[in-house]
Amino acid sequence: MMETESVKAVVRECLLQELPMILEEVPAIRKSVIRIFRDRFADRDVTEDRFERLFQELKEGREEWNRKWEEEQEESRKKWEEWNRKWEAEQEESRKKWEEQNKRWEEQNEKWEENSRKWEENSRRLDERSQRWEEKFEAMMLEIRDLHSKHESTIGALGSRWGIAAESSFRDALKDILERHFDIQVLNVNEYDDEGTVFGHPDQVELDLIIKDGELIVCEIKSSMSKSQIYTFERKVRFYERRHGREVDRIIIISPMVRENARAVAVRLGIEVFTYAEDVQL
Repeated sequence: MMETESVKAVVRECLLQELPMILEEVPAIRKSVIRIFRDRFADRDVTEDRFERLFQELKEGREEWNRKWEEEQEESRKKWEEWNRKWEAEQEESRKKWEEQNKRWEEQNEKWEENSRKWEENSRRLDERSQRWEEKFEAMMLEIRDLHSKHESTIGALGSRWGIAAESSFRDALKDILERHFDIQVLNVNEYDDEGTVFGHPDQVELDLIIKDGELIVCEIKSSMSKSQIYTFERKVRFYERRHGREVDRIIIISPMVRENARAVAVRLGIEVFTYAEDVQL
């Protein structure tokens, strides 16, 4: 039994070594082997035919897949173009609406600006009109106050002349009018003339001074002025100039009652005469 197995092993070994050579050298044996194994293994032509069919199926499958892919790509492209067209149409419509809205805004802004200009113009006209009315009202009130002051000055002068009111009260009233009307200060100066150059004997000399912008003005405020009083006032002024060594710039008399011969003397002596305090020009 062991010998049989050994023989089989030897035969197998010989077949493995010699069979390939025998099949190459002996065609009859090769054909017999092919015929024996034909049912189990396909020959070359059959195998090639199978591979050809398989390759053809793969080719057709790939072509079908490519066709479907191209169709899907074409459909996607068409959908993209449609979507893009709709998007551009929407954008164009939005742009037109935006431009229309901007145009409306610009027109509205122009209307607002025009209304604002009209409002400003109307406000300016109203302000100017109000300013003119205020100026007219102020001028009218000033005129009324001036008339009232002149009326009071005249009544005061008459009262002082007839002894109803004191001369000092009249003088103080006109002094107050001057200070309020011209925003100045009237200074009362009372000095002693020991040489008697004014009255012919030593006595007190009283003067009213106005100093404005460095200009020295001597003022005489009385309810009435005669020619002799004009001369006396002129001597008071010269007395003040000698005493202080300063020349007076202007000499003014404010009196609602100045006789014509007295006015002539005042003009000759360079003295300005005003009937009312409001008529003085400072």
